[in-house]
Amino acid sequence: MDMPLRGKVALVTGAGRNIGRAIALALADAGAAIAVNVRASRDEGEAVVSEIAARGGTALLVVADVTDRGQVDAMIAAIDERFGRLDILVNNAAIRREAAFADLSYDDWRAAQAVCVDGAFHCTQAALPLLKASGEGSVVNIGGMTAYTGASMRAHVVTAKAALGGFTRALAHELAPHGITVNCVSPGLVDTTRLRSSASANPAHHAEHKPLVGRRGRPEEIASAVVWLASPGARFATGQTIHVNGGAYLGG
Repeated sequence: MDMPLRGKVALVTGAGRNIGRAIALALADAGAAIAVNVRASRDEGEAVVSEIAARGGTALLVVADVTDRGQVDAMIAAIDERFGRLDILVNNAAIRREAAFADLSYDDWRAAQAVCVDGAFHCTQAALPLLKASGEGSVVNIGGMTAYTGASMRAHVVTAKAALGGFTRALAHELAPHGITVNCVSPGLVDTTRLRSSASANPAHHAEHKPLVGRRGRPEEIASAVVWLASPGARFATGQTIHVNGGAYLGG
């Protein structure tokens, strides 16, 4: 079996379900030990850890709110204690509830920025010493297609996801001398299970964008792009946004 990430350790935030879960499983299948992060859904996180173990991999559940720097620091310390290294960070945690801008509360606006943007800031900065020590560190931020197309009912989410593009490009410059690549994967319409607490069940923009391939994506198809960006074969790719959307958006 080809395991390009054998010996590596990866942290995936928001890994209890959907795209995060698929990324954790795919990285584990590629040989990495996985720190599975969830905020509150411990049962889902434990299920992912057990699934990785059943497939012959190694995983650790790390429960932490990525908006809380103290909890993030404790999470990184737990990873260091268990594995002694961290090579790959996937900033996937997000919330995607919809609301008309006229009715959008400031609390909901801030919540989207806090999880998507502040969470990526906290996790990346806290993990930086271990990523530098890796010598071949990789940060992958999970963006979103509407950061490029725009969408109604999602001003808070579109703004947060667009910020991740700038964050990616800025850190690509700054972290390259430390052997760390920083990239963004931007999923399109993907079949996922959405909880009311974190996302709208039927987003309005799903009716506005049609993939050329005639179907929605699978979480595993997003995960495969993340695995590539974290692998030795992608060391020349940094500062890039990889669009995985079935042709629903063809921009750069």
